[in-house]
Amino acid sequence: MQILMMTGDAGEAQEIFYAKFRLEEEGWGVTIAAPRKRTFLSVVHDFEPGFDTYTEKPGYRVEADASFDEIDPANYHGLVLPGGRAPEYLRTQPLAIELVRHFIETRKPIAAICHGPLLLMAAGYGQGCRMTAYPALEYDICQAQATFENREVVRDSNVITSRGWPDNGPWMREFVKLVKEGGR
Repeated sequence: MQILMMTGDAGEAQEIFYAKFRLEEEGWGVTIAAPRKRTFLSVVHDFEPGFDTYTEKPGYRVEADASFDEIDPANYHGLVLPGGRAPEYLRTQPLAIELVRHFIETRKPIAAICHGPLLLMAAGYGQGCRMTAYPALEYDICQAQATFENREVVRDSNVITSRGWPDNGPWMREFVKLVKEGGR
């Protein structure tokens, strides 16, 4: 199995690395793709007592295996969209949207977490679907005419969504199960 992961500058470190290592543990190949093939800096979002929202700290350097223009999505069995701030930028990139749209239209397994669902919605996904994400995205999900569910993981057909890195285990458990089922 070959899995495509799309992220970039300010992608959430724990969501990138947990998913990568968990999928490699299955014996699957994981290609990390970004707008350009280069090393980028991830971030760590944490929850500090007394803060209204998460805080952001520098994370680990991540090596992109490929740029988006080098990717043929037909060669991949599934798509992973980590969160962080990367999806906010990637949703403005036509090639990123085109890649995501391939997985939506072919109904291949998709796993999106935290702010990752922003890419799904930018690619036209949402109407009539059930999703979760970082809870601050409830408004965005409802604007996409989807139903927001504040749960650790939501499976709607071939799409697995989750709230954030504290839900990494359930998120990847459901995605691995979906890929093994053939994505349907």
